[in-house]
Amino acid sequence: MSKAFQYTGLTLSYLLKTAILIIFVFPFLWMISTSLQTYRETLSYPPTLIPALPQWINFVDAMSAGPFPTYAKNSITITLSIIAIQLLVMIPAAYAFAKYRFAGKNVLFSLVLLAFMIPGQVTFIPVYLMMADWGIAKTLLPQIIPFMSNAFGIFLLRQYFMQIPEEIVEAARLDNASEFTIMRKIMVPMSMPALATIALFSFVSHWNDYFWPLIMTDSAAIRPLTLGIAMLRETEGISNWHIIMAGNVVLVIPILVVYLFCSKQIVKAFVYSGIK
Repeated sequence: MSKAFQYTGLTLSYLLKTAILIIFVFPFLWMISTSLQTYRETLSYPPTLIPALPQWINFVDAMSAGPFPTYAKNSITITLSIIAIQLLVMIPAAYAFAKYRFAGKNVLFSLVLLAFMIPGQVTFIPVYLMMADWGIAKTLLPQIIPFMSNAFGIFLLRQYFMQIPEEIVEAARLDNASEFTIMRKIMVPMSMPALATIALFSFVSHWNDYFWPLIMTDSAAIRPLTLGIAMLRETEGISNWHIIMAGNVVLVIPILVVYLFCSKQIVKAFVYSGIK
């Protein structure tokens, strides 16, 4: 009976995992399939999942519907700039919260957690007015400056830094290592899973961001790829789903590539392990 229950449990586990996998993967397969279909196939009933002849020209048509090289360059510039600045801010902040004792430490960390809970939709009006007052509203900076700090990243990195034994840090200080050297040669290498996870989450969040660029931009010269893809519905028509989906595939590919490189680090970041 025990083996029967064991086999039943394994079977149910595999079935549940398969169902979850289908739920998450099927929309991507449908998007890729539609991007390779003809206009007539997208309107056929019952719907078809496998196109009769893949239409790679759909990607050319999607990318020629607007200044997509400019959109792509803006998205890359914005996303990479945000990640780089966030790392420069997060690492010293998390190190201070994890390894220093100073007045108001708990209060300041509580403010960091409070910032993590406040959605950007609440603050976009004062931020927009501030950017307009500074005279930078027609540049890429309003899409970068508000995200220079990452409250979730500071929190996660602090938890990782706290796992590093104090003896390692004190030994480095006895060897006359500066605080910058300790962060660069001890803290950062031992916390790479957390840093990779934070960078990936930040990349996905800002690469896919639609609301903030929609508010902060008013010309194609500074719009990112998300707005360019959204505008395909206006230029190609709402029924040309094969062109729209081709644009969405182009938008998703960088995320999938980055995820494939960072997936192992993400698993390590959320699995607690003692540091020897």
